[in-house]
Amino acid sequence: MRQSTAGLLSLARTLSGELLPRGIRVNAVSPGPIETPFHAKLGMGETQITDLVAQIPAGRRGRPEQLGKAVVFLASDEAAFTVGSELIVDGGMSTL
Repeated sequence: MRQSTAGLLSLARTLSGELLPRGIRVNAVSPGPIETPFHAKLGMGETQITDLVAQIPAGRRGRPEQLGKAVVFLASDEAAFTVGSELIVDGGMSTL
């Protein structure tokens, strides 16, 4: 895990404890490769994207709406007891 990622997750946990008394829940979403123009803008060609996909246990990049649904869940009342958590939406990459 990169230091910046660890720092952001630590910030989310710290803020969750500080803001919960105000009724504000803080959680973090950690996405994996998502099917957007981002990879092409980084200069990745189709071969590099195919190589990336080969590393994802789910066998494909995530779709933007899948990531959006994870965020909507955390913002919903159904996640009212979810505080200071990290939701990993990466097609299994973090399990490697």
